[in-house]
Amino acid sequence: MSKREEFIAIINALRTASTSITDEQRKGLLRLGVQQHSLTVEEASEILNSSGLVIGKQIDLFDVLGISISDVHNSDESTFASRIDAVHKKLYSASLTAGGRPRSDGRTEEQWRILLNQARDTLIDSQKRQSYLSTLQHKKRFTVNETSPPSLDNMVLIPAGEFEMGSNDEESFGDEHPIHNVFLDAFYIDQFPVTNAQYKEFIDENPQWSIHDIPKKYCDVDYLKHWQGSTYRKTEVDHPVINVSWYAAMAYAQWCGKRLPTEAEWEKAARGGVNGNKYPWGNVADSTKANYDWNVGGTSTVGEYPPNGYDLYDMCGNVWEWCLDAYHESIAMSSFPRNPISGANSIDWIFHHYLDVESNRVLRGGSWRIPASLIRIANRNAESPSFSLNVIGFRCVCAVSSLNLEPSSGIQSESSND
Repeated sequence: MSKREEFIAIINALRTASTSITDEQRKGLLRLGVQQHSLTVEEASEILNSSGLVIGKQIDLFDVLGISISDVHNSDESTFASRIDAVHKKLYSASLTAGGRPRSDGRTEEQWRILLNQARDTLIDSQKRQSYLSTLQHKKRFTVNETSPPSLDNMVLIPAGEFEMGSNDEESFGDEHPIHNVFLDAFYIDQFPVTNAQYKEFIDENPQWSIHDIPKKYCDVDYLKHWQGSTYRKTEVDHPVINVSWYAAMAYAQWCGKRLPTEAEWEKAARGGVNGNKYPWGNVADSTKANYDWNVGGTSTVGEYPPNGYDLYDMCGNVWEWCLDAYHESIAMSSFPRNPISGANSIDWIFHHYLDVESNRVLRGGSWRIPASLIRIANRNAESPSFSLNVIGFRCVCAVSSLNLEPSSGIQSESSND
């Protein structure tokens, strides 16, 4: 198989999994074609343009042909197949007649005809259609409606700039090495971990994520195990929610119009504007500054301990916090020193495809159960995205660039010393 054929095979495999890609994914595929498959940019672009992949949100193949899903159930197999074929021929013929005029959806007519063929081939075959329907309906059920714009109440602005990520501590396991400079754009981060009361609001509006309805794929047997039935203990209203899987944390974040922090965002926020410290308060462990090593015997109310230099609470101790990234054995997991992300071409891809994620996700911050050496800022951990232990919680972020406003609302941070 030639290098060109190998690249086409990769594109075809990607198209089978999804009809759409993000712009960052497109750029990544172009780099792949040029750097690893010896293609010119023009050759790689031509292959992508003719593949039928669409840049943007996932395409509903029923919408492409203008057919309702209910039509599947209201027709026998032969009648439905005949209708698919007739609609396809009509739309395909209209596209040929249109020639080279630009389409309002941004596709060329050639790209549109490829998509029409894909819709016909998938929906006219009963087996392929059933598989596609199963995927489409499952994802629709477990996708939540995000609020827009997100509330910036109890969020802190972390200014754009460079900071030193990682450590060379003798207590580390090696995955914190090496210390390296990372530049992050400005972002907002929750001042506190998400609480039981906040998560209950999410469950009430999205019962598909309740302990009774969530599929086993998205959690383990410990999911919300600390709750009493469908709600939390009354004494723990302001405690961080625990026993929450990465998938569920992502769903909550989307519901809020936010997302989970990248590993780099989490570490910069935890450092509070000061490079090099082991802990948010300095280099010596202090049980009056955080909940760790069974000193309390369980989670504590959020905000009970002093904040760091960015006025953020519980960045170390109390609960481990989920991050967006896939775990990589080296902290310097990306060749891009600006807004790094591990496990995808872009943050946007993970945000829109998180239900397809299977690799281990990063955990940061330590918890109430572990010793001082493991609540250090740079310490890293990782678990399966379905893992739901009673020491795991999360907090959310949102990028300033996604808000279409100047970074002047929300809780303001102090000047950074990065």
